[in-house]
This record gives sequence, structure tokens and C-alpha cells, in this order.
Amino acid sequence: MSEVRILATGFGFPEGPVVMPDGSVILTEIRNNRCSRVAPDGKVSLFSATGGGPNGLAVGPDGALYLCNNGGSRYVEGHSMGVAPHPDYKHGFVQRLDRTTGALTTLYIECDGHKLSAPNDLVFDKAGGFYFTDLGKRYARHRDHGGLYYALPDGSKIVCLAYPILSPNGCGLSPDGKTLYVADTEGSRLLAFEVEGPGVIAKPNGHAPHSGRVIGGVPGPARFDSLAVLANGNIAVATLTTGMITEFAPSGKIVREVKVPDIYPTNICFGGPDMRTTYITLSDKGQLAAMTWPEPGLKLNFN
Repeated sequence: MSEVRILATGFGFPEGPVVMPDGSVILTEIRNNRCSRVAPDGKVSLFSATGGGPNGLAVGPDGALYLCNNGGSRYVEGHSMGVAPHPDYKHGFVQRLDRTTGALTTLYIECDGHKLSAPNDLVFDKAGGFYFTDLGKRYARHRDHGGLYYALPDGSKIVCLAYPILSPNGCGLSPDGKTLYVADTEGSRLLAFEVEGPGVIAKPNGHAPHSGRVIGGVPGPARFDSLAVLANGNIAVATLTTGMITEFAPSGKIVREVKVPDIYPTNICFGGPDMRTTYITLSDKGQLAAMTWPEPGLKLNFN
């Protein structure tokens, strides 16, 4: 395994990295309420002043960037992670960002009359729609339920696919698009949903709240954040507290665990000519890192 290289520093809880065609990386800064661009030489510039709490980011079929925004959190001294909703928090939302200017359009703030709580991560399917998770906002003594949704990028349709889920975070599609993987944060469990068509997943059996199968997890004081799927179908999950990237086979077997220099590796993506360059957001230290992975990552739809 190659060494970890630090590409840029000084971010406010970075997440959602996306590799662009020019080799730059656009990422979100939840704490700083913005998206930033990291040039190949490591120079950092503002991409979009999104407000709220920008989290997961993905390229859509029109070339624009689509953003899950958790609505903002409150931060206190000594904690890199938010401890409660921001005093101005009203709801979460999904935004479209112009690829050239970073200009914003808000697409969704609710589904079926219910306000979105804390949209977290998203992935586009080949049909051009996107699945996204809502983590559920955390409060001092309680939390909102999380859920799984599907929406179209033109703002015309949003449907709830699974609700409630304890704390759905990262999501990704298998290479054939027939399985949707979701990382459940608090239980450090990896869920798999059977995809029956664009925006359609298998219905739950009996009284189960959803049809997600637990295919893997890790013991001990660990929590799951975002994930990325590899070209061979394996799933690499950013694992909090342990400071690991945990790679699972589709069967749930752990293939490898890779230590990184941060207790909060929150998000990963792949790029480079062979798709083996792994970009990792190290959110406790506020850094963007890169390393070479043994296997290539899956090229995402439209990216």
C-alpha cells in the first residue's frame, strides 16, 4: 500500500470530494458552509458559497454538480464535528451547482410534505436520477430519523424509498447498478438494497422498516461515514474513530483495512488515468489526502 500524501490543508470538516477532468478536486466544507476547489498544485480557492452544511457532492447528467446540504450545524471549541443543528437551521435541502460559476439552485427541501432533515450523500444511476441519503439531524438528547430517497435532477420528482433508517450516510451503486449500498453510521453496518429499476428498490418483508440487508460491519468503537465502490465490485467505507478505510467484498467479507492519519476519514473518491488514485477527506485535521489503491475505483456515471 502506498503512503498517504497530504494535498491541501486548512479545511473546515471537508467531505464530498469529486475529481474534475482538469485534475482538480472540488470538495465540501461543512463547518465553513462552502465548496472549495483544490488545484493539482494544491492551491485552494472558493467554488461556491453554499451556506448551510454542504456534504455529499456528485456530477449529474448535465455536467452540473449536485449537493446534499444538511442545513448547518453548531460547532464548539475542541470539537471538529458539529454537536447540534445551527441556531438558524430550518431543514436540509438538495442543491444544483453550476459547474463553471458555482451558482446555486435549490431543488428539494421536502418529500411528501415532510421537510428533509440532513441530506448527506448521493449517487447517480445510468438513467440520470439520483439516490440520496438523509442522515437525520442530531440533537443533544434525540435525533431525527434518517431515510433513503430518489430524485430527478430537474427538480420535478422526489420519492421516499426507505424510512426510517437509523443513520444512513454514504451510498453507492454496484457496477451493474443492481445493488445500492448504504453505510449506516451509528451501527457501523453496511446495507445492501436490491434495485428493481430506476428509483425502485425491493419492498421489505413483513414488518421490517426497509429491505436493506446487513452484509457487513466492524466491531468495537467504530462508525461508518461515506463509501466508494471499486471497479471489481468491492465497497470501500470510510470508518470513523478507528481511522481506517475498510474494504468489503459484496459478500460482506473484509478484504483489507487501511490506516490513515486521522480519526475522521469521512469520504473517499477515485481518479487518475487508471482510477487508482484515492482521494480521502481527513476531517478532524481538515485535510485532503491521496494515496494509490491496489484496485481501481468504479468510474461514476456522468463524472
